Amino acid sequence: MAVIRNVFALIGLLVLVAMGAAMVKVGGILDEFDPGAVQIYRELIENIVETRNAAEATVWKVPVEEGLKPEDVEQTMKAVANELNISNVGELPLYKDVAAKSGQPYRFVKIYMFCNSLTAARMLDYNDAFSAYLPCRITLVEDKQGKLWLYALNMDLMIQGGERLPPALKEEALHVKKVILEIMRRGAVGDF
Repeated sequence: MAVIRNVFALIGLLVLVAMGAAMVKVGGILDEFDPGAVQIYRELIENIVETRNAAEATVWKVPVEEGLKPEDVEQTMKAVANELNISNVGELPLYKDVAAKSGQPYRFVKIYMFCNSLTAARMLDYNDAFSAYLPCRITLVEDKQGKLWLYALNMDLMIQGGERLPPALKEEALHVKKVILEIMRRGAVGDF
């Protein structure tokens, strides 16, 4: 019996040593990450568990106030973007393309692309992979029940999910995030 107890004690000691070594290694790696990274990943995991959908877990979603038409939201978002000095660099009326190709009307889905090209250039100079996040997109979607929603990619993973961005670049990225959220917030209520 004493031999079995000693074997289990040795196994327990080895597990503790292995866990300690892993924590030191992971801790060293995490030191290179943005200080907010752990919280960003915690929220991501919570969102995935809650929604059971990775796409749903990685977006911002804002309901549009009842009574507003797509044109009202669009006009407001464009005015707010102009006010906040971010360019509307393109639009994709997806619903029209679906209707043209299928021959059937489709619910309203339109993608608006906003960009501060100078910030985009600095992000690209830092890492070309950021091009996949450009330009910032806000989609106005009429859901299957006829309710309008605004969706945008949650930028937190890009900004804080990896190694620390240079301070000036992080500040610019956080400003763009603030602008996109403001466009969504005000667009959803028709607040010019």
